[in-house]
Amino acid sequence: MDGYRDGWVVVTAPITGGPSTVDCVARLDPLIERVRAGEVRAVGIDMPIGLPSHTRRSSDGQLRVHLGARRSSIFPTPPRAVLDAVDYRDALVRARDATGVGLSIQAWNLVAKIRELDALMTPDLQARISEAHPESSFAELAGTPLASRKNTREGRDERTQLLLASFPDVGEHLDRHGSVVVDVLDAYAAAWTARRIAKGTAKWFGDDERDARGLRMTVAV
Repeated sequence: MDGYRDGWVVVTAPITGGPSTVDCVARLDPLIERVRAGEVRAVGIDMPIGLPSHTRRSSDGQLRVHLGARRSSIFPTPPRAVLDAVDYRDALVRARDATGVGLSIQAWNLVAKIRELDALMTPDLQARISEAHPESSFAELAGTPLASRKNTREGRDERTQLLLASFPDVGEHLDRHGSVVVDVLDAYAAAWTARRIAKGTAKWFGDDERDARGLRMTVAV
C-alpha cells in the first residue's frame, strides 16, 4: 500500500505469483478488516509504523546507509507528539520540544495518514502488517540504489522493468492508473516486500525498538 492525495493505492497479488489487482481506496479500515479475517497473509505499507517519543528511529538511520546516494528519500519519522498538531507551525514546535529538531514540510504532509494508520494499528497486527519503504525495495530488486528519480520518465521506466519479473501485468495497471503512476509503482514495490515477508525472506531494518504504544519501529525490505 502507498498513500496518495485522495487515500491509498492497494496492490494485491498471490504470494506465489499470478494476476495482481490495483485499487484506490479512501480509507484503511476495509483492509484492516481483511487482515483480521485472515484474507491477507502479509501487508507492506509505505507509511511509518511506530513513532518515536524523544529520539530518532534506528531503522531510519540504517535505511539511509542502505540507500547511499538515494538516502534523501528517507526523512526522519515524526515524533508521536505531532499527531495532535493543528497545523505545521504547531507540529514544528511539538517536534522541537520532543526531539530537539524540527519537522520537514514533507513529513507534515503525511501526518494525517500516519494518524489514520496509527489509530488502527496494534502490536498483534504487526504479525501481518509491516512498514515498507519502496525506494529501498527497488534498491534491493536492482542490487544497488537507483540512479534515477521516480518522478522522471526514465525513473518510472526503470522501476517498471524491475517489477515485471514479479508482476507481469504491472504495465496494464499503470496504464489504467496514469494519474497516480508513481504511487502505483511504490505500492507494487511494497507488495514485492510483502511477498518476501510472507515467505520469510525479507530483510529488516531497525533494532526492534518499540514505541509508547508497543509498536515495533522496524522496516521490511
